[in-house]
Amino acid sequence: QVQLVESGGGSVQPGGSLRLSCATSGVIFSSFDMGWYRQAPGKQRDLVAHITRGSSTSYANSVKGRFTISRDNAKNTVYLQMNSLKPEDTAVYYCNTKSGTRDYWGQGTQVTVSS
Repeated sequence: QVQLVESGGGSVQPGGSLRLSCATSGVIFSSFDMGWYRQAPGKQRDLVAHITRGSSTSYANSVKGRFTISRDNAKNTVYLQMNSLKPEDTAVYYCNTKSGTRDYWGQGTQVTVSS
């Protein structure tokens, strides 16, 4: 059974930093691409960052230069380091992986950026 469990969210002031973690089980982690998505209230869920099994990365334009996605295959975990946070980064952040045509999601972790 595939499980993704996010952690590390919280409340932070503008300009602050957070690091999100997503621990996985039930998959051969090193063989899977991983992604971080976010969903703000009333908006669609959007891709924030993506990392391939070969550790190639890509980012949404809105977070380039501020967010960094990384993975630790020994710990079956993917991370999202978020720096210079802005109020518009406020959202629920979800970890994702895909196997064939199926999407797997974590439960999400809330990130709130506010003064």
